[in-house]
Amino acid sequence: EDIYLHSLPIKEYQIIDAFFDPTTLKDEVMKSHPVQKMTSAGQTNRFVCYVLVGDQNGHIGLGSKCSKEVATAIRGGIISAKMNMVPVRRGYWGNRIGQP
Repeated sequence: EDIYLHSLPIKEYQIIDAFFDPTTLKDEVMKSHPVQKMTSAGQTNRFVCYVLVGDQNGHIGLGSKCSKEVATAIRGGIISAKMNMVPVRRGYWGNRIGQP
């Protein structure tokens, strides 16, 4: 929590693995779709994956990765999501419409 409190950047995904138990972290592929780039030799196909990682206890991260293979893109997306994890501020701070 001190890392998030002082806004320190997380440069390696192994830091998240050390702080959070790997069994508590859940990942889910939100979207995976192909993209194409036109080159002089023709079209090059790649896959973009968007992945969410969270511990279901107030921390969540979103990552994306583009790769030639779907499995590699998913793996890279998980790593990117772990490095982008942030705490979710929960609670009720009052509103004009009344209690939740």
